[in-house]
Amino acid sequence: MHRLGVLGWPVAHSRSPAMFNAAFADLGMEGWRYQRLPVPEELFVETTRALGGVGFLGANVTIPHKQAALALAGEASEAAKAIGAANTLTFAPGGMAIAAENTDAPGLIAALKQLTGMSAHPSVLVLGAGGSARAAVWALREAGASEVSVWNRTPERAEALARDLGVQAVPSPQTADLLVNCTAVGLEPLERSASEPEGLNQLGLTFDQVGEYSYVVDMVYRTGSTALLAAARSHGAQTLDGIEILLRQGALSFELWTGRQAPLDAMRAAVEQSLLD
Repeated sequence: MHRLGVLGWPVAHSRSPAMFNAAFADLGMEGWRYQRLPVPEELFVETTRALGGVGFLGANVTIPHKQAALALAGEASEAAKAIGAANTLTFAPGGMAIAAENTDAPGLIAALKQLTGMSAHPSVLVLGAGGSARAAVWALREAGASEVSVWNRTPERAEALARDLGVQAVPSPQTADLLVNCTAVGLEPLERSASEPEGLNQLGLTFDQVGEYSYVVDMVYRTGSTALLAAARSHGAQTLDGIEILLRQGALSFELWTGRQAPLDAMRAAVEQSLLD
């Protein structure tokens, strides 16, 4: 049995098992299995270090463990080190050695190719300051964005990210060509008592402000639109949800671990179906 998984807390929302297991089925890869690995922060290091010894070949990493994942790895790619976070770990067979990679960054750039007409050097505002935000900021900076700014509800975290990656932190969301939400806001549907403006306010935005962005990307994926994407579409912006980004980064992890080309159509169909089930 070749075992893989996704480490997170929470992780019940993850559609990575459906995506990876569909890829194994499509390619006839019997004996491969991918599962959720719910691990709280205080147990992350201990649990992750033990995975190689119990037969895991690798694991994806999601909120809130991406920076911790890089810290515990014995070796890391130059991109992961530059970003300061990892979302893909590979375990040496039967041993403690762990290698870290970041597929979030190239996955985002691959997904952005679906947005038409965007300048090759857009100005960008990134919302968030965690591992996904670090990957997005680094990727967009390296891809030639004319300006990259970052906002977070905790200003100190945005300022630390900005210092590390050579971009600017802003005290409130500002106008840009492209808006990228890397927070978990929108992961759960709004409560019945909540309104769309309340959901946007968690991102420091109003409905009218969302109309200032021509392109809006939300890393969140779930059944139905997030408040951010609903507002963006109302204003006529081109949008991209987290499904395509999940798919692209997952495909890169799949290819790293298996040496096989990822079957993107089968993986996309599985994620979309899992959101309906």
